Amino acid sequence: MSILREISPKVRNIRHSELLALGRQACGIKEKLKQGVRKPYKEVIDVSGGDPHRTGVKPLSFVRQVLAACLYPQLVNSDKLPVDVRQRAQRLLGACKGGSVGSYTLTQGIMDIQQSVSKFISQRDGGVPSVPENIFLTAGSQGAIMKILSLLVNSEGTPRTGVLTPVPGYSSANMALEGLGGAIVPYYLNEELCWELQIDELRRALQSAKGVCNPVALYVINPGNPTGHIQSRKSMEEVIQFVSQEKLFLLADETVQDNVFGEGSEFVSYKRVLAEMGPPLSDTVELASFHSVSKGLMGECGLRGGYVELVNLDPEVMNHTYTLFSTDSSAAVTGQLAVDLMVDPIQPGDPSYPLYYKETQYIRTMQVHNAKRVTEVLNSLPGFSCQPVKGGAFAFPRVHLPPRAIQKAKEEGMPPDHFYCSRLLEDTGLLVSPGCEHGQREGTHHIRFCIMTSVDILEEVLRCLARFHTQFMKDFF
Repeated sequence: MSILREISPKVRNIRHSELLALGRQACGIKEKLKQGVRKPYKEVIDVSGGDPHRTGVKPLSFVRQVLAACLYPQLVNSDKLPVDVRQRAQRLLGACKGGSVGSYTLTQGIMDIQQSVSKFISQRDGGVPSVPENIFLTAGSQGAIMKILSLLVNSEGTPRTGVLTPVPGYSSANMALEGLGGAIVPYYLNEELCWELQIDELRRALQSAKGVCNPVALYVINPGNPTGHIQSRKSMEEVIQFVSQEKLFLLADETVQDNVFGEGSEFVSYKRVLAEMGPPLSDTVELASFHSVSKGLMGECGLRGGYVELVNLDPEVMNHTYTLFSTDSSAAVTGQLAVDLMVDPIQPGDPSYPLYYKETQYIRTMQVHNAKRVTEVLNSLPGFSCQPVKGGAFAFPRVHLPPRAIQKAKEEGMPPDHFYCSRLLEDTGLLVSPGCEHGQREGTHHIRFCIMTSVDILEEVLRCLARFHTQFMKDFF
């Protein structure tokens, strides 16, 4: 017991994750199934996280072939792989020290891949310049967010450093902020307006922080996690003007920028909008933009590849940033290679392109189908309401729980939507995440589940959910 008294109070203050308890419950169910315990289902279906490969989406052949050749270089000189695969692997190995993925890289990552990312960003943003030296390759976007928060949070400051964060939002970012000793300053997205980010709400949140903490940054997620909303250019311009007026650092989590499928929706980066707004904003607003291989068409969560691009940081601050990133040896080389394959995909005319096109078109079609299907089914169920899912990896429907269910949850010491998810898991083997894990307005309840799944798995998820929900509402009305 004595060692617990020595643990940093910042760590002890990290909010407890409701999903951990559900994960343990799921492990217990899996073990019982292995032991032959009879259940009305044969397996646990886990759609609580954004892991496409776990839920039936197949890896892209070109990506895996190139990685295979990089890990086993003998394949580069064989005829077992297409020529463009072998050429890409040869180029990437040539950028690795000693020609091996087992070597360390520079702190910022492999220089050739930094340049590939820089070229990708400039092309994506209509020619807006991107400087490779301002790009850091990281262990997914989460590793990058953690590093930039470490740069911003003064753990010894009084009052504490505050960051405006969206509700609902990305729970891991909030936990990282709390672990660093920072303060979460929540601002609420408007569910009735398709989870719109409203400037008046940002002003309210900033005003509420006065005397409580020292807000230094605004964290935005576009496309939304878990909400699936897409910010309009007008909304982004208002956000940029707001952070400029209030002298806030802008953290733009754009990890799922390739997952946009709402009719009439498009992704535009914060960097592009900032650049097109022109001076003085384009020269003064400080921005960190995050991207990752975990979602999009690749869905390579386990490879842990991502990057952050920094814009308009003072040279002295950049020096401290280099020092901070150097506390880690480097991001995993395989993750860095995956980033290169994401930002510099094969093109029409390449030998592997026909298969690549077929696989990526299937994923895009699947995403559009799944997004429409989810809202169609859930909105047909009494007690559910789901805003249109225009992008991202998740659906985040509201569950209108009966008072008796809320009372029962209270008696069992659980948040109401955790109680709902726990019953759902026990009765159907379906694991989803409770809304309280991601934040929500008081008095509302939600669930989150991944829609980047195969069509078959999504249909099974919806069948389980509809069957359970209908019975649950009967039991507690």
